[in-house]
Amino acid sequence: MSFDCYVRAGKIASVVREEQRRKYHVGRTLLEICESIEGRINEMRGAAAFPVNVSLNDIAAHYTAEPNDDTIVKEGDVLKIDIGVQIDGYVADTAVTVCYDARYDTLVRSAESALAEAVRVAKANVKASDIGRAIESAITKSGFRPIQNLSGHSLQQYTVHAGKSIPNIRSLGSSFSLSSSEVYAIEPFATLKDGLGIVYEGKTRNIFGITSRKPSKEKKTDEFLDLLWSRFRTLPFAMRWILDSYEEKEVRGMIEALLRRRNIHAYPILVEGHGKTVAQAEHTVIPHDSGVTVITA
Repeated sequence: MSFDCYVRAGKIASVVREEQRRKYHVGRTLLEICESIEGRINEMRGAAAFPVNVSLNDIAAHYTAEPNDDTIVKEGDVLKIDIGVQIDGYVADTAVTVCYDARYDTLVRSAESALAEAVRVAKANVKASDIGRAIESAITKSGFRPIQNLSGHSLQQYTVHAGKSIPNIRSLGSSFSLSSSEVYAIEPFATLKDGLGIVYEGKTRNIFGITSRKPSKEKKTDEFLDLLWSRFRTLPFAMRWILDSYEEKEVRGMIEALLRRRNIHAYPILVEGHGKTVAQAEHTVIPHDSGVTVITA
């Protein structure tokens, strides 16, 4: 494992996140936001680990801009910007929520305070369930509700979700302990008190990832799959990232073919069950005996 690559990715991710925190996004399209962030990551000699997520209001996660996406950020919108940076496949994952409506300021702060409390509690050998308890306590004390079926996650080379989950609520039963040989993303999601506190899959699916490289007898589709592998490996990608090589209509057809063959899978958007606004905050950390190194601080 290359902690050095993680740290370098984290430095880029933190700079880009703070630039977005300060920026006024009202009137910008989601496509403009995604492309500017991904371009900035490239400028800083990193690469996007996944398409920038720009999830509005009750969409908690997994929305990225479509090709020619003309969705505009409006006054009153709550925008989650989730950024991943990779160096040689080693990923730093971080997120910020921006909004320009005072009604949601305390919601945004509740996610940020829950993240700060989780980071304070986290260290090597601490159980993930203890972190979840700290997150839930911080969010509920602020008068909001955690999203119980979203969680933080372990990270590995070319893998954003590497199999271990850090809950956002207190959980019963057995729980793994954080290890100093692993890297984790901690990401509280908070919604309003009258929210369901659960997200469901929506119809939109515009982020994809390779699950199998098994070839078919369709030469062009197999060549397309080889291109996806050479560029992204097992990291998520967006349709708009491939339009330098293929026409949009052609890309859509081949993606659908690969989905049917289960060579790739889609990440549907995740929507709050009662349609209530969601806020998110996220850091990537490396545990040690006395605490954690927050590589996206």
